[in-house]
Amino acid sequence: MRSERWSAALQRAGYRLGEMQNFVVEGRLTRMIGLTLEAVGVRANVGARCLVENSDGESIEAEVVGFSGEKLYLMPTGPIRGIGPSARVIPTGRSYEAAVGDALLGRVIDGAGMPLDGKGPLETTTRIPLSGRSINPMARRPIREPLDVGVRAINTLLTVGRGQRMGLFAGSGVGKSVLLGMMTRFTTADVIVVGLIGERGREVKEFIENILGEEGMARAVVVAAPADATPVMRLHGASLATSVAEYFRDQGRDVLLLMDSLTRYAQAQRELALAIGEPPATKGYPASVFARLPQLVERAGNGDVGGGSITAFYTVLTEGDDQQDPIADSARAILDGHVVLSRRLAEAGHYPAIDIEASISRAMTEITDTEHQLAARSFKRIYSTYQQNRDLISVGAYVKGSNPQIDEAIRLYPSLTDFLQQDINEPVAFEASMHDLGAVVENSGRQGGTLVRK
Repeated sequence: MRSERWSAALQRAGYRLGEMQNFVVEGRLTRMIGLTLEAVGVRANVGARCLVENSDGESIEAEVVGFSGEKLYLMPTGPIRGIGPSARVIPTGRSYEAAVGDALLGRVIDGAGMPLDGKGPLETTTRIPLSGRSINPMARRPIREPLDVGVRAINTLLTVGRGQRMGLFAGSGVGKSVLLGMMTRFTTADVIVVGLIGERGREVKEFIENILGEEGMARAVVVAAPADATPVMRLHGASLATSVAEYFRDQGRDVLLLMDSLTRYAQAQRELALAIGEPPATKGYPASVFARLPQLVERAGNGDVGGGSITAFYTVLTEGDDQQDPIADSARAILDGHVVLSRRLAEAGHYPAIDIEASISRAMTEITDTEHQLAARSFKRIYSTYQQNRDLISVGAYVKGSNPQIDEAIRLYPSLTDFLQQDINEPVAFEASMHDLGAVVENSGRQGGTLVRK
């Protein structure tokens, strides 16, 4: 009777009877600490899917995350209610895969690829590994074309190229999700893939309905693995979102991948690594965390086939607005630039709260012409001059005429702040952004390759 029940469970999971004949079915749980299960009598590789029987006779999926001698360490992908001592463990002989296809467009799925939006089953036939495929760095196409994200400050001062990977660094409550939603709705990319990893569950629906909207959702795929999902499922959510983006890139499409957040991904890996006994290295993060981050990020970018691209934005939470947080510091080193959101600007009602002085796009010089670069440099020079002398200006200690550059900064500062601000429902195309930039710095000219006052 029990064997029949297991066969039925495996068939519901999509396995054929011929495959089940090779399974080892004598595995038993010996210990459970936290979310980590220890099993003996089972042979399976790291990353393999297993089924664990609970007290109700139902099967719970778990993934092999490590081993020691004859012991296997497993991490469940869902609730663990009813699991007891000596529970039966059966390996399925398969690893987790991503079901991909055009049917995903406009849909919301979880970290396992199952629909969450109540719109029926997904009609996908193609399956690819969650781990993705490695691309020879010499085969990657260079970043040569800018991508219009519809946000004026980014288009002009932090220009992003097709295939570039950017970080969005910010503390909590300074407008990360809103900025992501603006880029999702306004970008010229063919497909948008959004990964909501480890965030509050209520934010998933709010992001889709209030920020993404019908316009953005029409060409988007949303992968949601909220905070109450297990660490394995949060890791799978990030990998699944990247796999979906890779699929569309290999079809020759330009993809915008937005992942919120890379920090939650790192925290999920930390939970998993500590649970199986890996020692912490930096501020509680084991070494495997810093190995997994580049493995995920390097999957984005330009590919070697199909002519498509993945332009990626990864949000990075800076605890206490500390830019030297270990995850923020590691992400800054492996990404192609970063956009820093300022709490001071957000508290002043300045949205998007982009700190232009602290932000940079490392590919900007490769994808913009000299005129664009000079205009952006002029803008930043004037803006920085004002910020450096803000205290003197605010208390009235600065005497007009003492410094021509400060006089210019005071005169242009209202125009600079107006330029940097943008309404959430106001798209600004790349050409319009450049026109606005030229209007702001029209009092500066070019002479001998440098910007000087007229």
